[in-house]
Amino acid sequence: MADSPVENDSQGGRGWIPGAPGIPAFVLRGSEPSAIPVLIAVPHGGRAYPSALLRDMRHSESVALRLEDRYVDRLAQGIARETGASLLMANAPRAMIDLNRAPDDVDWDMFAQADRPKGGGTSPSRRVRSGLGLIPRRLTGVGELWRRRMESAELARRIEGIHAPYHATLEGALTNLRDRWGAALLIDLHSMPPLPVRAGAAPTEVVIGDRFGASCHGRLIAAAFSQMAALRREAAHNRPYAGGYVLERHADPRGGIHALQIEIDRSCYLDSGLVEPGVGMAAVIEDLSALVRRLADVVSELGQEQGGKGWPLAAE
Repeated sequence: MADSPVENDSQGGRGWIPGAPGIPAFVLRGSEPSAIPVLIAVPHGGRAYPSALLRDMRHSESVALRLEDRYVDRLAQGIARETGASLLMANAPRAMIDLNRAPDDVDWDMFAQADRPKGGGTSPSRRVRSGLGLIPRRLTGVGELWRRRMESAELARRIEGIHAPYHATLEGALTNLRDRWGAALLIDLHSMPPLPVRAGAAPTEVVIGDRFGASCHGRLIAAAFSQMAALRREAAHNRPYAGGYVLERHADPRGGIHALQIEIDRSCYLDSGLVEPGVGMAAVIEDLSALVRRLADVVSELGQEQGGKGWPLAAE
């Protein structure tokens, strides 16, 4: 059922997917030297499903679609092509491991007793309790996703082959951008199902998260919402998506590395069934490319002003 993974460019693929030899866990693309101080990351776009993983999944077709940020990698590729932004795309699917979760965000009830940490491990996080920890366990309306319990050796292979090298590569790429430009911006790109519409309000098409001001300079948020208004795209701030582990781990505004999580309503770029690319794909790529170009200008200005030494957050 899986689409072919994206082709590698000169920078190539990294990591490895257990059960899928020859397919890199993710691919980093970008020009050297970098054209703009922006890196777009796509942690939930992977569609390289090993056959063993599919056999272990209940209702694999529908569950995979629910877990994926369906075709958001194609949006990212189009934006990178139009703007020159660097691009980090996962091939490994979220069903195998969620790259927007901490490596210890594990639901140990998914594992046999002998494979659980002594003492039971840390208390489960809100994400784990919701069923969407490091390895997703259940979905609303679907229930349990797996036919069997996991083994701790499987978890270790997934962390070693996918999660750890993905975040190491992301950290290195952001550091390189910051060192060149004095500042860098990470755009963690996701898609979301259509949000409920309040009476008399326009539907929200984009949610921009900055962890309530903690992950980027205030000028970037101001520029983002100004650009969305100019594009006549209804945007929300932090609700219901403020940003996850990717922003928690990699955002460092004082150190010149800024980060935003951007969620796009899938109905804006997919067909009516939210399965295949739709007529809105080109328009969303065009609008998000305009957003990236504007944010790149702000990041470049911040880097020139501060010489890469960092600056106080907007709230200070």
